[in-house]
Parts: sequence; structure tokens; C-alpha cells
Amino acid sequence: MTHTFALAAGIAFALAAIACPAHADEPQATSDWKVSIGPGLYVFPKYPGSATLQVLPFPVQDISWKERIFSQGPDVLGVNALRGENYHVGASLSFDFQSRKASDDARLKGLPDVHYGPKLRLFADYTWWAFTGAAAVYQDIAGTGQGLTAMTDLLMSAPLGKLLVTVGPGVTWANAAYTRTFFGVNAQESAASGLPQYATRSGLRDVHLSLNATYAMNPHWSADVAAGIGRLEKYAGGSPITERRLDVNGMASLSYHP
Repeated sequence: MTHTFALAAGIAFALAAIACPAHADEPQATSDWKVSIGPGLYVFPKYPGSATLQVLPFPVQDISWKERIFSQGPDVLGVNALRGENYHVGASLSFDFQSRKASDDARLKGLPDVHYGPKLRLFADYTWWAFTGAAAVYQDIAGTGQGLTAMTDLLMSAPLGKLLVTVGPGVTWANAAYTRTFFGVNAQESAASGLPQYATRSGLRDVHLSLNATYAMNPHWSADVAAGIGRLEKYAGGSPITERRLDVNGMASLSYHP
């Protein structure tokens, strides 16, 4: 499964996106390929620190070859460089929709737009019994100014009949480039927007709790609901750009397994 709230989470996708153990092994199949596709809805802040949520319809895919090469959620293309029964280490090209436009809110007039783009994701996870420790680093590779963020989560999974529930806490750290882009206000931006100047550095972005529930309706169809609730901290929480420190992300999807 993917971490649904990949930064912003973007999506917080989330995603993952988002928060479940990444790329957990499935029972051995007769084919080298594993394919799961379906429709999804993602809910996330209009921009980091916004009090307004937006809904984005987006297809959900989980495609892998020999559990080595995969395309999963916001991870458009990835590889498990190292993998075993209880662990995965790898990299992926990941997308989220974390962005900001001056038109998103009257308060943002005079601030520069921030565009979304691809990020390089490095990840690792280890599972012991019902517990999974997961960590991921996201590096902006499109020159959008979104810098580098790192997430770590401790998750516990419990099967309840056809329902699998995963829950656990986590934290997100952001470097100075990220906090400056989304939460900083320099002298020129202050004059243009009327917001007070605000200097930022690297530090804790948020503390969050993630919940994921997957229900196997039959051998071919499953439903998934995920939610992430966090609190913006330090420079993210204290910025004049931030309307609300509560950081909410969500996803609902249906998946078909041939």
C-alpha cells in the first residue's frame, strides 16, 4: 500500500500519500504482473496552510512487475532496489499537487505563484509483526522551489475480517527552501501583499496521524478510505500566510483486480 499523504501532502496523495506501509508484499501470484486500477477522489488543502479544502478526482493504480518495478498512486514510476519479506528500499518519480496561486485567496495577492512538479522520492520501510516503520524523502527536481521534505511514520495494522485498518503517528520535516517558498514573506512580497515580513528556516513542518481502511468486497473489487490529520508546526504554523494550522487530507477509491 502507499503512504496516501505524500507531502501536502500532496497529494497528499498522499497521498502518499499518504499512511500505510509502502509496497507491502502480496501472496505469490501466478503472474509476474500485479494490476489494480480504479477511480479515486482526493481531498487536500487548496495550498499549504489554507483553511479551504479542494476535491480532485484522480485515477488510482497499483501496477507492479515482480514486486520490483511499480507504478502506484502518486509514484508514477519506481523501483524496489532492495526488498525482502519484511522490508523495502527504493526510489520513485512522484507527483503531488502541492501548489499555490495568488488567485486562491485575496490574502495571497502580491505573493508569487508556486507550481507543482515531479519529485524524486527515496523510501524505506520495515515491518515487524503488526508494526511498520516507514521513512521517505522528497526532493523537488522541477525547479519549483519546493525544496526537500522528509517524512517518518510508525504504523500499526490490524485485519478485521475483510477489513484491514492501519493507523499511526508521523512527522514531516522541511528544509529552508520549502518553508521559504510556502510560508516565507520577504520585504518585496510584504509590500505587495500587505502581509508582515516573515523569515523561515528548516524545521519541523507538521505532526500528523494517519488512518487507512481497506475493505475486500470480493476477489476482484476493494474499497479504500484514508485520512490524515496534522498540525502545522514552527515556521509553517506561525506564518502569516497560514490561515489554519490543522492540516487535513483524505482519499476514497475503488479498485479492480483482474
